[in-house]
Amino acid sequence: ESRWPYLFGAIIVPSLIQVMILPFLPESPRYLLLEKHNTSKAEKAFQTFLGKDDVSHEVEEVLAESRVQRNTKLVSILQLLRTRAARWQVITVIVTMGCYQLCGLNAV
Repeated sequence: ESRWPYLFGAIIVPSLIQVMILPFLPESPRYLLLEKHNTSKAEKAFQTFLGKDDVSHEVEEVLAESRVQRNTKLVSILQLLRTRAARWQVITVIVTMGCYQLCGLNAV
């Protein structure tokens, strides 16, 4: 029992390592491109991650994915249940997750 404080204090070591290393890691190219709208830094980050000079295809791919994502319509749960094609899949997932919660496996 007397060693519990050491167990709780052990998290300090990985935290300090992360704090020291984090400023030297490059930011996500996706974040730089979509959130910060900084194409040049995003290209540099892609070049760092992929190790090649021409990353225009990857930049275009991320931008195209962003356009598709913006055009995607969100659906409520009731609309999803009303859709005949997805109804049985949703019901199956709900029943499976309900059984999983009730079987006690989470407690283990």
